Amino acid sequence: MIIGKAIRARIGSNQVLRGIDIEVQAGQMLAVIGANGAGKTSLLRALSNVIALESGEISFDGRSTAGRSVHELARHGLVHVPQGRQIIPNLSVRDNLLIGTHHQGLSVSEVNERLEQEFDRFPVLRQRQAIAGGSLSGGEQQMLAVSRGLMMKPKVLMLDEPSLGLAPKIVRLILETLRSLTREGLAVILVEQAAVLALEYSDWAIVLRNGECALQGDAASMAGSQALIEGYLS
Repeated sequence: MIIGKAIRARIGSNQVLRGIDIEVQAGQMLAVIGANGAGKTSLLRALSNVIALESGEISFDGRSTAGRSVHELARHGLVHVPQGRQIIPNLSVRDNLLIGTHHQGLSVSEVNERLEQEFDRFPVLRQRQAIAGGSLSGGEQQMLAVSRGLMMKPKVLMLDEPSLGLAPKIVRLILETLRSLTREGLAVILVEQAAVLALEYSDWAIVLRNGECALQGDAASMAGSQALIEGYLS
């Protein structure tokens, strides 16, 4: 579904990615964990062509991402939910969700069907659909950001630190929702500092350190291992 080989990237003079390999197939959740500055966000930005590669290659759904815009990749199903949610605070919950359907050529009935799916997924958004997105709690805003991404019917959904600042109950609700969607074929790349929680819900994991892959493998076998602790914290 999405494959990266020997990915290297710079931001200015800073080498942020140093030869990373990554592969996520339909129905899988990959956890990308590591300390601040390890390269987690940079990896997502490279995968979605927000930052250019210095070398290496990335393919999505069987096609190279080289030369393709962020918006084109999103239209074809590579959707990035960034850190900080980036909802539009003055727009209603409903209108924030509708942003996820722009430029997709959907009929009114198709748009309404997608809205209903998201309201069923997170009922609190149905209750608050007429109020401004900026009036929501942090957890509700994160649900809104995830739902806006899902409105695009992604093949690959990339999330950057969805647990940041949220109560564990809300985080688990979001991760359980995503886990259920992987059973329907969605591929998820989950960037998280909360390593234990990320591993609990994921199939595979990579640990980044200084822009390099320090450890990778099956999430269940990595959870609680001394190698993970050393690779994650050192």
